[in-house]
Amino acid sequence: MTPVQLSSPVYSNEEADRKHLEAIRWPDGVNCPLCGSTEGARALGGESMGPGWYYCEDCQSKFTVRTGTVYERSHVPLHKWILAFRLMASSKKGFSAHQLHRTLGITYKTAWFMAHRIREAMAPAKASGPLGGEGKVVEADTTYVGGKEKNKHVGKRDPKKIGGAGKQIVHSLVERGGRVRSDHIANVSGKTLRPILMDQVDRRSALMTDTAGGYFKLGKEFARHEMVDHGADEYVRGDAHSNTVEGYFSILKRGVIGTYHHVSPKHLKRYLGEFDFRYNERSALGIEDAERTTRAIKGAEGKRLTYRQKSYRTELSA
Repeated sequence: MTPVQLSSPVYSNEEADRKHLEAIRWPDGVNCPLCGSTEGARALGGESMGPGWYYCEDCQSKFTVRTGTVYERSHVPLHKWILAFRLMASSKKGFSAHQLHRTLGITYKTAWFMAHRIREAMAPAKASGPLGGEGKVVEADTTYVGGKEKNKHVGKRDPKKIGGAGKQIVHSLVERGGRVRSDHIANVSGKTLRPILMDQVDRRSALMTDTAGGYFKLGKEFARHEMVDHGADEYVRGDAHSNTVEGYFSILKRGVIGTYHHVSPKHLKRYLGEFDFRYNERSALGIEDAERTTRAIKGAEGKRLTYRQKSYRTELSA
């Protein structure tokens, strides 16, 4: 598909938007999103339904390109959805709901919900196999997300909260030159880390970590395990380092601190999915903004969400 420029009609013309989304979703011809039929779908004519409506003769259902996606039944015009996808897919450190609200001319509440729907589209529907493999290196590390006590009003500081106390823990696995996978975890014990590493990292990989206790025994199950001792000011020893995953954390932290300012623990996993997506579809892997946006839009299929779903009944944030 030809890359879409920001001056393209798909960002301002509803008919062009619909055809663009149909080309992304149905490159080989329209198929019914309700029953999967590729033969029974036909376009509906007439002014009563409007353009873009189809009828499936197999399941006798009507549908549009919105059906079964994160923007189904949304009253927001398609061109604003496409522009929101583009802005969030191309902004390295994120694009806040307040920015969407101002840029698209929609309410903040609508922008907040749109942003979470787009994050859901960015999240992989299923894991695409383990990271690493024979001859490859995977780095594992944790970081803490949350406000610093020193930045709080002096009357609200808790002297007992030092280091990561009271913060949310993020664990990330980065394949050097490849993909990243992040999880919001409760602690850094071996019991918590074991299922993550065993499920998501090929055991033929070389594993690089710091000296956190949870990695000590787990590392023995991989082809090679190297640890660097940050407490002793050791950061690189030959090819043993965790600088790649630390680089990913720096982008995540800049996004949380500089763009979102506050991320609720309840939705942290969705934000991680957003940052993972942009890292996994980055320019260094030959994927530029237009293609990254298209891939995010493709991920919108089969992920319809409603505001009443439990995971969205929360105080508005970011």
